[in-house]
Order: sequence, then C-alpha cells, then structure tokens
Amino acid sequence: MNGLTAFADEVGADGPVVAVGGRTQFDVGGAVDATAREVRAPTGIVEHVAAEMTVRVRAGTTVTELDDALSVHGQCVALPSWEAATVGGVLAVGHSGLRRLGWGPVRDTVLEVRYVSAEGRVVKGGGPTVKNVSGYDLPRLFVGSLGTLGMIGEVVLRTRPLPTFEQWFTCESADPFALVRSLYRVTSVLWDGHTSWVLLEGHPSDVEQQAGGAGLRAIDRGDLPALPKHRWSLTPSALRSLPDDGQGPFVAEVGVGVVHRELPQPARAVDPTIAAVSARVKAAFDPTGRLAPGRMR
Repeated sequence: MNGLTAFADEVGADGPVVAVGGRTQFDVGGAVDATAREVRAPTGIVEHVAAEMTVRVRAGTTVTELDDALSVHGQCVALPSWEAATVGGVLAVGHSGLRRLGWGPVRDTVLEVRYVSAEGRVVKGGGPTVKNVSGYDLPRLFVGSLGTLGMIGEVVLRTRPLPTFEQWFTCESADPFALVRSLYRVTSVLWDGHTSWVLLEGHPSDVEQQAGGAGLRAIDRGDLPALPKHRWSLTPSALRSLPDDGQGPFVAEVGVGVVHRELPQPARAVDPTIAAVSARVKAAFDPTGRLAPGRMR
C-alpha cells in the first residue's frame, strides 16, 4: 500500500487535479482546466496469480510492460496496448481495442479497483475474485469515468491465455456481416465499405481451414487500414448504412458498432434521466468538482 499512500498524499484533498498516463487519448472527454495539477499513478506489478488468472497492477504501468511480464506465463490482458498507454489511462478512457468482438469490452477485465477519492483517501471497490463480492460495482463504474470520479491507483485484472496462433486476413468480396456470423469465435472484423479485414486466433491448421473456406487471404499487420482520428459509437446493425450516409470514409468494427472517421460524431440529445443520474453520481464522488475539471463524462 506504500505506493498508493504516496499517491494519495500527492493527490491531496484540495485544488483541481488530473491524473496523467501516457497521453495517448488525453483529449477524450474534452480539455481539462489549465489550472489542474497533474499527478501520475504509481507503477509496477504487485502480484500475478497465474493459476487464478488474475494480476494486481498499479495504474501507472504501461499495458505493454504488463503484457510482456504476463507472456512469460502464457497470459495477457484484454486491454488495448497502444504505445505508452498505461493501465489506468486505458481504463479511465474505457475504449476497447480492435479485439473487442472476440475478447469482450474493457470493463469486463476489471475485478477490483483501488482509487484516491476527492478527499484524498484510498478507497477499494470490488475484489480479486468474482465470488463473495457484494455492493456497488465500482470497477465497472470507473471504466470510462475519465478521472472525474477518482484517481485510479491500483487494479486487479482478469488475465487470459495468449493465443496459440493469430493471423490477419483480408477479402474484397466477402460480406463482413456474414463473416461475423459464420466464422468461429472471430476476434475482429474491420470494414471500409469495400474491403474486409479479419483477425482469427486458434490452432494454425484451424485458422487456415477457416480462412480458406471463407476465401480470405493472409496479410501482415502493417497492411491493415489506418484508423481515422475520431471514434463513433453506433448500434451494430446501423453499420450497414455507412457507405450511403454521406459522412465520408470510415473503418468500422463490424459486430461491435465502433466506427472510425475523420469527422467527429454529430452531437446527440442526451437523455435527461441519464444526465440527472450522471450528475448525482459525480456530486456524490466529487462534490467540489476538483477531479479533472472541464472534462465531460
């Protein structure tokens, strides 16, 4: 707990403050007030229980560093490993990576969170195992909270086995929606309206057989399309209309509903009930508004 205690002392109980990780997605949620003091979470892997497939890690640790350590035991975490991205930063933003279709959303990875509250105290939510945990699901609440509810200091994450083999494929004639339905546990399907890119995992012979049956051609990861800057969230069924919506080029994550585009997504009306609940949650966790001021949740 020494690292968390020092982190809590650094956060303190007064004045605007914001947690900073690798700054890979620091602009998500809007600009933070320039007067906010920047703090960084502690680093390091506290404990990896390989048999239980869990790992306790401090939030300032990069996902790449964590995966490198877990790989020795044939495991990894279902977090996107953008260069320099930290565990705490990835969870605070809440964006899943390109493997979400097969690996699930980021929020399902978190079992326990220890955070520094607006009062400067270390608070724990959740537990290292699913059983015998009661009360509010704070770990899920903190995923995507953008540092507005508390400063994530340490988490317990589920680990997963490293894929035996994985390969990206492409095809220009395949229906991407049919691929999601027909391929066995497909990990990712990308589509730009013309070409599909597919990530398959498993035993090499099984992957080869699936790909051949679907008419897919193996490619290097470097041949994947560049993802446009902005990220839209749509219902998975709405992706079919993307080529005709007049909003320009896109790369869609089929089966998930995430769309990458050069233009930001048009503002949508916020459900007043949801807005009221969010405001009450924020007021309960940060009554003075000192955590990541200016950033919208």
